[in-house]
Amino acid sequence: MNLDEIYRETILDHNQSPRNYGHLDHPTKVVGLLNPTCGDQIQLELLLQDGKIQDIRFSGQGCSISMASASMMTEAIKGKTIEEALALTSNFKNFVTGGTSHIPLGDLEALHGVSQFPSRVKCATLAHNAFEKAMAEPSE
Repeated sequence: MNLDEIYRETILDHNQSPRNYGHLDHPTKVVGLLNPTCGDQIQLELLLQDGKIQDIRFSGQGCSISMASASMMTEAIKGKTIEEALALTSNFKNFVTGGTSHIPLGDLEALHGVSQFPSRVKCATLAHNAFEKAMAEPSE
């Protein structure tokens, strides 16, 4: 099995069995985002406590790239500080647009191939953009 096949399997696994899919009982932040280009939509629900992401869930609909990326992202940032999570999303967005990451990305590295398809980059970064939007909005 070559690296492309391993990446493909990882993406399919996260799409078919998404991690952290669903809703939180009492989220401290909720944000939705739509990719108007293709119609993918996502909603993130976060439970933030003491500067950390205690829990995170996502819901929505979209292509396998956007749903797999959301699943991978939620796994990667759960339990991290907000600063660590923002660094991960920033590094991932750089990585998926053809750059490099200065931190390990885990399963998210499986999405590197989308850098060759600009329209798919928007799918891969939808959840990450939603997370950054949630962190930029003032807390209620």
